[in-house]
Amino acid sequence: MTRLLLAALLLLPSSLLLAQANKPAAAPPAVAHPQVVLHTSQGDITLELYPDKSPKSVANFLQYVHDGFYSGTVFHRAIPGYLVQGGLYTRDLQAKRTHSAIPSEADNGLSNVRGTVAVARGADPNSGTAQFFFNLVDNRRLDFVGNQSGLTWGYAVFGKVIKGMEVVDKMAALPTRGLGPFAGDVPNPLVVIDSANVVGEEPAAAPATPPKPATPAAEPAKKPNGKKS
Repeated sequence: MTRLLLAALLLLPSSLLLAQANKPAAAPPAVAHPQVVLHTSQGDITLELYPDKSPKSVANFLQYVHDGFYSGTVFHRAIPGYLVQGGLYTRDLQAKRTHSAIPSEADNGLSNVRGTVAVARGADPNSGTAQFFFNLVDNRRLDFVGNQSGLTWGYAVFGKVIKGMEVVDKMAALPTRGLGPFAGDVPNPLVVIDSANVVGEEPAAAPATPPKPATPAAEPAKKPNGKKS
């Protein structure tokens, strides 16, 4: 009996180790999805951002928010049934100076469906800066297809509207005109971003220095035939 008891005691630690080894590993903590509120002249729009899918795009957008960059900028392009774009031009349609462009994350698996927000850019996939656009409909033709060209690269989705999509739709329904450097599609009246702030943080102050002209601004979303929308 004594020998059996000793054997059981000797086996106990290894059995505990085996049980712990077979214990499922704890799931990694979920990445927080920050939210940003755009206070516009047409109403508030709340965005949920996806740093787990688009870390560079989200970090870039949040930097502009923290800088107060978007205060006083406008949505300069509204095309019903397609998109609403803004984030670079002042009320007098002067482009503001931006940070360096960021690499495209269009191949992150997110689709340009209605309500999503994506990085606007030029012909170079890696030319996105401050501009962004809202998808008014499912624009899957703007998704990543391949790295053969700027058209096949698509546009990087980095968040979605979780509150205030009716405000975006209202912007898209405004009459448009040509104004400043744009031949058309400029909402009338201009839709201004009064301020932008991360939910749970103090609103950022507007930059003290006046905006300086930027290099030619990024133009998002070309149709599959290569013509600008």
